[in-house]
Amino acid sequence: MASSLRFVVTSALLCLLAGVGCGSSDGDDDPGPPDPTCTVTQREAELGAALDAVVTDADFAFAVQRADGRRYVHNRGAASLATVYESASTSKLVTAVVILRLVEQGHLGLADHPQDHIPNWPITAGDPLRDLTLAHLLSFTSGLTSEPLCLNLPGVDFENCVGAIATANAGNGKVPGTEFHYASTHMQVAGLMAIQARGFTSWTQVFDEFRTQTGLFPTGTYDLPSAGNPRLAGGMHWTGAEYLDFLVALRGGTLLGEAAMAELLQDRTAGSVSIAYSPVTAIGEEWHYGFGFWHECASATFNCEAGVRISSPGAYGAYPFWDRRLDVVGIVAREGALQTGFEGVSVERAVRAQVEAWNNCR
Repeated sequence: MASSLRFVVTSALLCLLAGVGCGSSDGDDDPGPPDPTCTVTQREAELGAALDAVVTDADFAFAVQRADGRRYVHNRGAASLATVYESASTSKLVTAVVILRLVEQGHLGLADHPQDHIPNWPITAGDPLRDLTLAHLLSFTSGLTSEPLCLNLPGVDFENCVGAIATANAGNGKVPGTEFHYASTHMQVAGLMAIQARGFTSWTQVFDEFRTQTGLFPTGTYDLPSAGNPRLAGGMHWTGAEYLDFLVALRGGTLLGEAAMAELLQDRTAGSVSIAYSPVTAIGEEWHYGFGFWHECASATFNCEAGVRISSPGAYGAYPFWDRRLDVVGIVAREGALQTGFEGVSVERAVRAQVEAWNNCR
């Protein structure tokens, strides 16, 4: 991360931790009543000016939508909500919701094992990994930590690559549910379970069914490294408008019922689960994990209320978020250099005070 961005992130963190001039990120503080003295256009002008002043390495579109449906959009440079972006890890939340809907519809169960759906699953009895479940896969606590090269090869068969994941991890001694390891392996296996449970032959069919049922992501695709071998944890293309509409639908309760939403929002790395690998250590924080998303916490030790601020940043700096304290969803839609994933977080934190002021102005 560039030094200027480190300054932005560090400054934002100090502001958040000190409570000076910005809203709390952990959901413990009430956002307060609406401000009767403001005008929305005034607050939007202030938010736009703050976004123009943010130092970052790539053009971006910033959009937020509040509970009353009012949406604010700000474009920097050539970026817009209509631009097609490579998703990287923003795919994770989408994949988790697609699969949770199949659970809700009765096609899968969170306690299901891969061998319940995948013929010739190579992990055999006696290996602790035989006990991993769909819930472990969606929470990245399955124990499947080694990533074979096939995850990045376009010409590989999806099912064969899942078999390679199992083979590469068999006998590693990991006990499912005890360790969080951020990797692409987990969702590939979960995806094949979903494909088989639906009687389909590809993830494209699973996603097309989701799109038909919901009307979301009309042009979105899982096509990296290829449509035949998509990385479910990071292989989407989408427009910013499509992803924001997805967040609005998730927040509005039209994608998941109450029980499935409760499953989604649980903290899956609380208690005795150790953090073996987390990219969030790059900004000196400890976040927890749910099903395909982060429970954010602006602290070196997790001390926040889970399920209050959730997000799914991608490696190119895109940053979708849902602030459940403010009842606001939003996205920083951008595609910067690889490994600039937290620059989107930095952009949002730099203007969080202005977003809260805009949200409180009715």
